[in-house]
This record gives sequence, structure tokens and C-alpha cells, in this order.
Amino acid sequence: MKRFLDNFYKNQSLIYKGFLFLATIVLIVYMFPKGGKFKYDFQKGKLWQHETLYAPFDFAIYKTDAEIKSDKAAIRAAHLDYFRYDEETREVVYEGYDEKFPTYFSSEGYDQKNRDRLFTYGKELLDDLYENGIVQNGSDHSNEKVVNIVRGNEESSILYGNFIKLNQLEGLINNFLERKGISEYSSLFKSLYFDIIQPNVFFDDELTRKTLEIELGKVTSTRGTIDRGKRIVAKGEVVEGEKYTMLNSLRKEYQSKLWSENNYNWIVLGYTILVGLALFMLMLFLQKYRQEVFINNNKVTFIFFNVLVMIFLTTTVVKYNVDYVYVVPLCIMPLILKAFFDPRLGLFTHVLTVLLLGFIVPNSFEYVFLQTIAGIVTIQTISELHKRANLFISVGQITLVYIIAYFAFYVIHEGNFENINWITFGYFILNGLATLAAFPLIYIYEKLFSLVSDVSLLELSDTNSKLLKELSDKAPGTFHHSLQVANLAEAAANEIGANSMLVRVGALYHDIGKMNNSTYFTENQTTSVNPHNELSPKESAKIIIDHVIEGIELAKKNKLPDRVIDFIRTHHGTTSVYYFYKKAQEMDEHVNRADFQYPGPIPYSKETAILMMSDAVEAASKSLKNPTFTIVNDFVDKIINKQIEEEQFLNANITFKEIQSVKKVLKQKLTNIYHLRIEYPE
Repeated sequence: MKRFLDNFYKNQSLIYKGFLFLATIVLIVYMFPKGGKFKYDFQKGKLWQHETLYAPFDFAIYKTDAEIKSDKAAIRAAHLDYFRYDEETREVVYEGYDEKFPTYFSSEGYDQKNRDRLFTYGKELLDDLYENGIVQNGSDHSNEKVVNIVRGNEESSILYGNFIKLNQLEGLINNFLERKGISEYSSLFKSLYFDIIQPNVFFDDELTRKTLEIELGKVTSTRGTIDRGKRIVAKGEVVEGEKYTMLNSLRKEYQSKLWSENNYNWIVLGYTILVGLALFMLMLFLQKYRQEVFINNNKVTFIFFNVLVMIFLTTTVVKYNVDYVYVVPLCIMPLILKAFFDPRLGLFTHVLTVLLLGFIVPNSFEYVFLQTIAGIVTIQTISELHKRANLFISVGQITLVYIIAYFAFYVIHEGNFENINWITFGYFILNGLATLAAFPLIYIYEKLFSLVSDVSLLELSDTNSKLLKELSDKAPGTFHHSLQVANLAEAAANEIGANSMLVRVGALYHDIGKMNNSTYFTENQTTSVNPHNELSPKESAKIIIDHVIEGIELAKKNKLPDRVIDFIRTHHGTTSVYYFYKKAQEMDEHVNRADFQYPGPIPYSKETAILMMSDAVEAASKSLKNPTFTIVNDFVDKIINKQIEEEQFLNANITFKEIQSVKKVLKQKLTNIYHLRIEYPE
């Protein structure tokens, strides 16, 4: 058990990576759409490159979106609106007529026989008015439009013009009374009818909508069938028209049949293998070419997290509406990975992610080509991300590349651009606007994953920041030394292609530990009194050495990033405080060198190695008396060669050629600092 635990602790980093690898595969396969992959690849307007294809089984021909839309439009145009005939309203009107007729035609003015005659005529007019019903004014229906009318449980069709409208009432009354020869009673009848008549035919919006939905629901997505064995397309034929429709139908049917209960496990296995291969290639790339990233579980998690996010966003959009697939800002991923790591890692991860997404998007070749080109443009155009204008310019270039490439594909497929869908260009513009979210995302990722980007480094390089301001107040000589080292290191980093911004920030903060005992360092001594005169060489060396430890503690207290703290930790490596070591040797030949040695570790990267060289050269240059070209040249060679002899750069991935380049830059800079000129003859 103890041996098992020992092995577990020794290999916990690899175990974590294995778990992350497997968990990512499971999540990606889970997000993939539940459908098989059609084994033939084809494009509209292109030649069929495969063997002649015959229908492997009976299948239905699926309608295109345009055909389904046309069918639904025809149903909407032919659909009849529903009106409901209200019998109760009619009965109320008739009761009102019986009740109010005696009031308008009183017995005092009319004899009983005449009153009965008028009453009968009035009832006859009511029957005519309510035979089809009376509707409200203001309807948008035309009189020639056929509608359905529902009376109780019966339904019939009728012209809308057969309904009586309230604004027609006066004219109908006049005509009826003229036919009956009783026009002299017109005013009385009008008063009576306007008092009692109410509309009894009403538009039934709910029933109309429900019946329309039922009719639209009957629209089928297929038209006709293809029998097994029928030829679909021959080798060399152009895929267009009905052939293209049949191939699309076969692909849909094939995918639905393939993803059956019997084939489910095999398809999942296939997806798992392919996704695993892609992620394994990513792991191999990190292990072989980005060792410092591979050994850092936090950074590996960050990379895999970005892959998952992009696949999740794309699969979600595809399931919702595949038309919006190009709105997903896939170029954010290489942009962010470049900001935190390097362009090559960003592009490699982007390409692998695009290949995985090729399984789930339609027109996978077109999609993979567009996204790969866009990723390359992202890597090549976006530089110095801390400059905001660069991001806007690069996003504009990415959007333009999307539009040009899509236009080219459309022309190839259709042979013209007359029916091009301009809305797709709008999707690319939305994609570009979404890519601008990279800036706030970088800040969020820095906090979540404790990473450092050039944007943060730019903020840290501000000499008015709290910590650097404190350094300039408490140790002005050290602050000036740090500025000089930063200038030297930045120039050297630019010469060999290292991260100059990171080197500059590391140089500015590398000596912050001197603030605690600033007067013990010569650059801060303003008087002739040297506090080391009161101490033993060992005590003096301890104070000098401790500025590294105290600097690390101060940096952590002020929440400086680990990448910056590494410069504080390694800028002296395992070198010795040579002055006090020699002084101690004069007092005791058997002095322990370890008491005068910095704790290390030694530099582990080009950037930390550059800082060590720049720091040592700048500090020692203060001791030069009447420097000349020869003196400066020999002086720089001597200091850096000694560091090489002490194996300070053994772990740094810096070559001898690059060290020579650094030497050259340091010599040039020191020459400029001391304003060396050639000596003219007298």
C-alpha cells in the first residue's frame, strides 16, 4: 500500500493529465449530435467522384426548405377564416322586437289590423337580416372572400359579402319597406331596429388559428420515394438538381438508420477513437515542443477547457439553428492561446478543434477550410495585443477573409452570385464583433487560471504602480539599476526573439527585496559610511542573499504573477556573493562556500537567462574606470563566460549562438551608456 501511495504521489501529475484527457473525450463525444456520418462526400455543382451509386434501400425524397415553405404558403393562402354564428344574440333581438314594437307602434295611432300587418313585415325583415347574420363594421375581409361559418355543431362556407354589415342597415330597411309599400313608416322602423339590432356573427380567431396549425402540421417533409437498386448518380455526373436532392435525402435517411440501437456502441466507439487521436496529438505536441506547458497542469487544463468551450458553443448552435454556425467566434481561441502562450500552439490547437467540429457541421470541407484560413490570419495578424487598435484591425481582416472565402465557395457551387444569401455576410460581421470579446475574456482567464498575458505585463511595467513607486522611494539606486537592466534585457530579448515584455517586467521587479535593507546595497549608499563595516563577511553575505527570499515574499504579498516571481527567484541562480566570499577567505581559508551562495534555482528559460546576464553586467559596469571599447568588450565576455562555467544556463533553452547575440547587444548598449568615442591622435 505504501509503495502504491508513493507511486501515486510521484505520478500524480501524469494521472491528472490522464483523467483530464479521458474526461475531455467523454464530454466531446457526448456533445456530438446523435447521428451517423454519411460515407460519401459531395458538393452541389461538383462532379461525383465515387463509383456509380445505387439506392441501398427504399427511402423517401426529402423536400427542400424552399419547397416546404412554398407548401405552407399555399395552405395559408387557401385556408378559410372561421366565423361563429351566435343564436342567443338573435333570440335576444327577437325578444326585444316583441317587447318594443308596441311602444313604437302604439294602439292609439294604429288599428289592430294595421298593427298586425306591420308587425309581420317587421318580423320578415328581421328574418332576412339574420338569415346569414350581421357582422361588425371595420373587418379587413373582402366581400368576395369565402369564409367558414359555424352554427352550433354545423359548419358551412359562405361569401363574406353575404353577411350584413351595420353600415348597410339603413339602406336595407328602406328597400324592404319600399317593396312592401309602407315607406311612410320608415322613420319608426329605423328607430326600432337601431334600438334592438346587435351583431351576431363574430370572427373566431382561436378556431382559425388552430385549424391553420392543423393544416400546416399535415405538410410532409417528403415527396415520393426511391426504390432500392435505383441509380441515383453515376460516376462523373454533376451533382445538381434532382440528383442533389436525392443524395441529400439518402444522407439523412442513412444517418437516421445508422444511429440505431444496434449500431450505437460502435458509432460511439468510432467517435471516441477519433476524438482521442486528436487530443492525443495535442498532448504529444505539448510534451515534445512545449515542455514547460506540459508539466504545468493548470496550463494544460486551460487549453483543454478552451477546446471544450468552442465545441460546446458550436454544437449548441448547430442543434438550435445550423444557419448561425458562422456566428460562433472560433478565432477567439487561437487569439487567446497566442496571448498566453505562443502562435504555434494557438494555431495547432485551433486546427485540431476545427477538425473535430468537421464531424458535426454541414458542408464540413467548406467549414474546415474557412475556419482554418481564419485561424491562420488570426495568428499572423494579431500582434502586440495590449495595443487596442491592433485587435480591431485584425478582427476586420479576419471578417474580410471569411467573406471573401465564402463568396468564392458560393460562386464555385452555383456558378453565379445572383441568388447569394447576403444575410450570411451579416453572420460573419457578427462573428467579428463577438471576437472582440477576447479582450475581457483574457482578463477573466487570468484570474481563473492564474495566467499572465501581455496585457497584464503592460500594466505591471508601469513605473507608477504601487510596488515600483515604493521601490523608487525606499531604494532609488536600486530602482534606477532596475530600469537600466530592463532596457538592456528588453533589447537582448528582441535580438533573439524572446518575450521582451516579460523580460522587461521581470527586470523591473527582480530586486524589490532590497527595499527591506536598502542601505546595505552600494547603489543606495549616499554617504561614505558602509554598514557592512560593522558586520562579518558571512553576515553581510546573508543580508545580500536574503534580498531574493524577501523579494519573493514581497511579490507574493502584492500578488505578482508566478512568471514574474520566477525572475526574482532565478536572477542570481546559484552564484556566490564573490566579494564577501573572498573577504572571508582572507580571514579563514577553510570558509564554507555554501554560506556565500544564492539558493537558486538557476534560470530555466531564455527570458530568465537574459535577465541574469543583464543584471550582472549592469551591476558590475559601475566599477569600470575610464572604460574603452576593449575594456567593455572584455568585461562583458568575462562576466557571462563565468556564468557559463558555473553552469547557470544548463536548464535554460538558450543556445551559444543566442548567448553571443545577447553579448553583442549588451556591449552596444554599454558603449552608448558610457558615450565611448574613438581617441583622436594629438
